[in-house]
Amino acid sequence: MISRLIAFFVACLSLALAACSGGGDLPRATPIAASAPYTLGAGDKLRIIVFGEETLTGEYRVTGAGDVSFPLIGNIKVEGRTVEDLQTDLTTRLGAGYLADPRVSAEIIDYRPYYILGEVARPGQYDYSVGLTIEQAIAAAGGFTYRAKSDRVFLKRATQTRESLVDLDENPAFLVRPGDTIRIGERFF
Repeated sequence: MISRLIAFFVACLSLALAACSGGGDLPRATPIAASAPYTLGAGDKLRIIVFGEETLTGEYRVTGAGDVSFPLIGNIKVEGRTVEDLQTDLTTRLGAGYLADPRVSAEIIDYRPYYILGEVARPGQYDYSVGLTIEQAIAAAGGFTYRAKSDRVFLKRATQTRESLVDLDENPAFLVRPGDTIRIGERFF
């Protein structure tokens, strides 16, 4: 009877310690270099200028399917591509029978948002800005609650299906990308 009680106590203690470790089996998040090219995704809003062609110039939103619907050409797959790739593609397509010597410029005017949830004062959806770090994202959400585990956070990139761990003690300037979800865990003690 006593050995069963001891075994039960050891099992409970093991479970409690595993819960306190918070993310021990999760992979570490891979930082993205600040110089890494930005790739377009659903929800980005673009301004495309075709010089001398006011009817083609305008603002375009990337659809949920990752396309931009452009006059004369139709739908263009842009998800995962850079703005420079899009400019080159539009120039080539417009030059193939539509316009003589087209000159195209494109820029992002609204990035897709990032999300933060868990132990922050104001969880929710926030506007992305270039160079945004996890610490800045937490500050935008009103900072940690008193229950927050503030030395590590969980990050799910828009392109991933699983969270990964970010140790803020090791990398406080970890960059956020549009579409990312940041989760702040709760400390137990």
